[in-house]
Amino acid sequence: MKQDQKLSREQLKTGCTFGWRLLGSLASSVLLSIPFLVPGTGPVMLVAFLPLLYLERRMTQEERPRFFLYAWLCFSAWNFITTFWVCNATMGGGIFTGFANAFKMALIFQFFHWSKKRLNGVLPYIFLAAMWLAWEKIYFVSPIPWPWLVLGNAFAGSIACVQWYEWTGTLGGSLWVWAFNLGLFGVLVARYGGAWPRFNRKAKAAMVTALPLLLLVPMAVSLVLWNTTKEEGEELEVLISQPNFDPYEKFEFYTQGEQNAVLATQIRENLPAAESSKPGVDSAAVDGGPTAPVLILAPETFTSSLWLDDVRGNSTVYQFASFLKDYPYATLLMGASTYERISSKERPSATARPLREGLWYESHNSALSLNTGASRLDLYHKSRLVPATESTPFPAIMGRFDDEVLGGVMARCIGQPEPSLLYCYAPVEPSDSAASTAVAISESALVSDIPVAPVICYESIFGDYCREFVLLGAKLLCVITNDAWWGDTPGYRQHLDYSRLRAVEMRRDVARSANTGISAIINQRGEIVASTPWWTRAVLKGKVHLNARETFFVRHGDIVGRAATFLFLLLLALWLVRLFPKR
Repeated sequence: MKQDQKLSREQLKTGCTFGWRLLGSLASSVLLSIPFLVPGTGPVMLVAFLPLLYLERRMTQEERPRFFLYAWLCFSAWNFITTFWVCNATMGGGIFTGFANAFKMALIFQFFHWSKKRLNGVLPYIFLAAMWLAWEKIYFVSPIPWPWLVLGNAFAGSIACVQWYEWTGTLGGSLWVWAFNLGLFGVLVARYGGAWPRFNRKAKAAMVTALPLLLLVPMAVSLVLWNTTKEEGEELEVLISQPNFDPYEKFEFYTQGEQNAVLATQIRENLPAAESSKPGVDSAAVDGGPTAPVLILAPETFTSSLWLDDVRGNSTVYQFASFLKDYPYATLLMGASTYERISSKERPSATARPLREGLWYESHNSALSLNTGASRLDLYHKSRLVPATESTPFPAIMGRFDDEVLGGVMARCIGQPEPSLLYCYAPVEPSDSAASTAVAISESALVSDIPVAPVICYESIFGDYCREFVLLGAKLLCVITNDAWWGDTPGYRQHLDYSRLRAVEMRRDVARSANTGISAIINQRGEIVASTPWWTRAVLKGKVHLNARETFFVRHGDIVGRAATFLFLLLLALWLVRLFPKR
């Protein structure tokens, strides 16, 4: 791709008018949006940047200023078309997120625009792709992360096209998007920009051949993996609850007892109790009974006001620990709003809130697993928190601003520093001499506990974080969420599809419990094998597979992002050196 040449005065007269510039900007925003809104249209992303790249080239040739504004318009439109639903939960946060995210994207294109003055040939375009991929990589670990529109996520609804994510992760899809967009743009510029006659026959053949290969080879590899990937691992029965409480009313109009009653009814109607626990049954006469483990999932923040210094004293924990005596082979994994009391005369941390004089508390969005009698109870605190609605970015600064100016409206949950696992407790097969099945199961030592990943809501977007659960030994991904904050919009469907990407990257089944969204069972190919309707009280019952194999992505992480970051830094250094030449 040769350096852009200035246009003659005659060409400028029929050049890129305001109307055409506006059209080029919005054309890319529409193409970028389609894969996130229409299932099965992921490949559209492979040509989505062409209008904006053409606009940038023409404005460079015509030496027109303010390209940044057109890029910002393009990316603002893309952000709001695809994620407008954020405003349903927080109007200010949705507007800020849309414009701020678009600003960063436009800034990347602006740096690319500037780099063309110092970097020649294809280098500015390689710089653009590397810079974008490095930004996506950094975005996953930034203090205010919003990786919803990572380019590789566009294939979440076209999962059969990207089975090779088990090697590259989602940023492999981002690399594919840039490689094809820039490759096609280079051919079009050469063909219609006057440079084509200067290429020899071999060069022309190479350019024309490379594009179909770049399009078809990844799809062919994915198709092979789609047809050869089989479910691995032993089976585990799961019962997934979708209680369907309106999140805007859940904490104010429903008592915790009413919510517990719904979950208990769903379990009782769909899971057989141990024979020895049924009325009128002589437990001493019972031989055998259900002993295979069953995992029951309840959604994010199912229970509230759980204090960490008295977990077993919590009414919900106590109720279900007693309730599960009828289901000694079952483990309940549910979400909880948890709190930690801290005694201190002064504020112990920027995230602590006052409870009373000399006593403070910190909050968590947690998941817990328990069995009959709560003889085993494990906790996990969500680490990847939603900015503003769950956590306060830069709490030492923003926390004070929130207290003094906003009145303390920003949430201040804190997560645990590293991921940890929860377990589905596997009971021992009772011996013939056991007095009863229930007693044998409850009193025997538990063995072969099944490690599962407690992925809470927003965390399911972070592939590189979810792989850490698998490195710890997780054989199943359990996603618990509450997706109705956004209403009946594309938001909850996109969120569901991102769990499919995690299934492919990790080759793990996903059991997903959504309070009001779509609960689902997803297999290791990312295929939804069973799901519930939207905004319906429902129970999903089925089997998942427990895979212990580690994919290349799990073992080695996001190689694409790391390599792109290294390349970006090299090209940035080259640009800076040429920006300040020696005199």
